[in-house]
Amino acid sequence: MIEIKEADLKFEFYRGSGPGGQHRNVTESGVRIRHIPTGIVVQACENRSQARNREIALERLRQVLERRARREKKRVATSIPRSQKEKRVDEKKRRSQTKRLRTSPED
Repeated sequence: MIEIKEADLKFEFYRGSGPGGQHRNVTESGVRIRHIPTGIVVQACENRSQARNREIALERLRQVLERRARREKKRVATSIPRSQKEKRVDEKKRRSQTKRLRTSPED
């Protein structure tokens, strides 16, 4: 699990919009977190509780950082099996024979 330093974070609080009634419209329960070293910004405003939104936003930031830190495996090029090559050639021969039969015979 990735360790996130508190000093690397900048918290912003804002008024959430949408359903939730007067409490949500009046309090600044929305949380926006900026991770200063990477510039990643995540936000959460689903709940009326600022503390809960803060937890959600931190979890989202952790997921983004983990996804970013994950290394993709290099793709290993594979060769086409002989049986597939033969199958492809046979299909081409069959197709060319079909097309050849479509033309009118030359006299």
